[in-house]
Amino acid sequence: MTGSHRRPKRIAIVGGSAAGFFAARLLARAGQHVSVFERDDRLDPTPRTLIVTTHFRELLGASADSAVVNEIRQFEMFADGRVADVHLARPDLIIERSRLIRGLAEESAAAGTQVCLRRNFLGVQAAGTELSVAFGDRDSASQEEVRADAVVGADGAFSRVAQAAGWPSQPTVPLVQALVEWPRNVSPHTVRVWFVPEDTPYFYWLIPESPSKGVLGLIGLDGKDTRRCLDRFLVRQQLTPFSFQGARIPLYERWIPVRRKVGQGDVYLVGDAAGQVKVTTVGGIVTGLRGAIGVTEALLNGGSSVELKALRRELDLHLWIRRSLHRFTQADYCRLFDLLSASTLAPLRLHHRDEVGKILWRLCVRQPRLLLLGIRGLLIGRH
Repeated sequence: MTGSHRRPKRIAIVGGSAAGFFAARLLARAGQHVSVFERDDRLDPTPRTLIVTTHFRELLGASADSAVVNEIRQFEMFADGRVADVHLARPDLIIERSRLIRGLAEESAAAGTQVCLRRNFLGVQAAGTELSVAFGDRDSASQEEVRADAVVGADGAFSRVAQAAGWPSQPTVPLVQALVEWPRNVSPHTVRVWFVPEDTPYFYWLIPESPSKGVLGLIGLDGKDTRRCLDRFLVRQQLTPFSFQGARIPLYERWIPVRRKVGQGDVYLVGDAAGQVKVTTVGGIVTGLRGAIGVTEALLNGGSSVELKALRRELDLHLWIRRSLHRFTQADYCRLFDLLSASTLAPLRLHHRDEVGKILWRLCVRQPRLLLLGIRGLLIGRH
């Protein structure tokens, strides 16, 4: 990523998220003047156990290791008594979100980023050829104005930067998971997934954080009902929760253009603020990091970004798959599992979820009836 600017840009990044700090690191290393503004009085992100593909390590390099707490070598998938096993050629990674954010914050600061805490974003407006960004102290009535050439909103699904710059609000879905003791009869390098469409159009997951503990969770449509479903499923799996973690995750429905002009200045969105989430799994860490690469390219190259175009194609393909799966009944999942064999599952073993195009193509070549089942899901609703 190279730019042709006569002077370094002054870039204000709002929100101390993983995508925000990764963009800050990239931009600072490219010689830009970068400041990250975070509303909390200390960098202490809410812990959340997440699963990512090896593409996470490919994007971050050695710095990824500080966030990794476990590796996954096998998936066990269940649907109404049917079981499918997938052994991964490249292990998935279990990461701890708070470790990731703190590590990226340290790296961005080491690259020259200024990290400003207790800064509550109030608004952005044109100021000649620049942007004027207003912040308030979270615990007082004092305000300050910061001048910038560009602003990057990395402040989550309910982005105030997006609201201020005129982007429409985006839908979200609830994620709820319980921290549990890891079952003794399950390998600590195995993830279990259950498809129970009467509870959720997505799935339940059981993810090991370590040999002694893990998380059981799901994504739903309504927060209260999602929690009730989780409580029932915990009882069914004979697991006792220690604590709970939850969040609202943006629901990707279409590509959100990440750039808007405010006067002569540029405002960008990245990560959850831009809805950069794989809607098949509602996972946004890797796609958010890719969005940060894309926004960095755009800022350095006059708005042009190859990475953003590739990311859009990837997210749209996940959307096509989700629209099919969202209509699946339990009978449809049973048909799906009946079509799976060791040969058919090979693409899931060889390619990770951030290579969904390769997976989909090879699955359909090996078992064409999977494509017909997917099209059926797109064309008909639930009965």
